[in-house]
Amino acid sequence: MRLLIYTAFVSLDGVVDSPGGGLPSETHRSGGWTYKDIEFLPEAYEIKGREIGESAALMFGRTSYEAFAPLWPDMEDFAALKDLPKYVVSTTLGEDALVDNWGDITILRSLEDVAKVKETDGGPIVIHGSATLARNLSDAGLIDRYHLLVFPVLLGAGKRMFSDTDKEKQMLKVVESETYANGITKLVYDVAR
Repeated sequence: MRLLIYTAFVSLDGVVDSPGGGLPSETHRSGGWTYKDIEFLPEAYEIKGREIGESAALMFGRTSYEAFAPLWPDMEDFAALKDLPKYVVSTTLGEDALVDNWGDITILRSLEDVAKVKETDGGPIVIHGSATLARNLSDAGLIDRYHLLVFPVLLGAGKRMFSDTDKEKQMLKVVESETYANGITKLVYDVAR
């Protein structure tokens, strides 16, 4: 069984969208909130480098795929991810929308397809961005681990990490935690099964 990891920059009030800047589909005024008024400390982002080294595949929702696919294949920061297999979970994305310079890309049409991929052999699958997908996977009990960098900011508006669905309680086990001088807190949780 493969480990499905959701990684996110998250505000204290649970917003995960537009951390690096606003996308056309995201309309709140706080885009770029991870870089505004928060001192950059390399040690606070150590987990991001570790994720790159440990990722065996990447997974995206359609919106995040469409935002990242034109940029990440040619970015030096993400060079180690270029040839990894990628999965895009979408009911609407066509094969003709897939980029051809970013490794093998497979479209998954349902959460059942995600569950089947998890049953295959291989290392961790890491989900970047993809707030809607993350909420749906969490509600379905498919996420195994969370890698969160919690920023000391309240945004009010934006896509939230978790839904407000009335579902069974999910217990989490702290694997790692650390707070940095700039107020960012790293929280790594395993979902207790």
